[in-house]
Amino acid sequence: MPRSKPYRLHSQAWLEIEAADSWYRQHSPDISAEFVEEVFAAIRGIRDAPTRWPAYLFGTRRLVLDRFPFSIVYLDSSELVNIVAVAHSKRRPGYWQRRL
Repeated sequence: MPRSKPYRLHSQAWLEIEAADSWYRQHSPDISAEFVEEVFAAIRGIRDAPTRWPAYLFGTRRLVLDRFPFSIVYLDSSELVNIVAVAHSKRRPGYWQRRL
């Protein structure tokens, strides 16, 4: 089995995770925990098979979460997976382009 690629989480993507987690935590600690688990399970999946998800904008790829209205937008290089955004589905597509 191929080895998982290392990954880099853009600082703004980390802030997006924290903001969403904070919102969910205010409503339900259980939902908050489920959100964080789904995000990091998705990142593990991306690391294991980065070409599995379709091409998106500006040379990125995108994994859409199942239970939450977020997508993980990333660049796949030969050395690592660079996660540039954890984007809410209601945000303008491509708002994260300056992070590339």
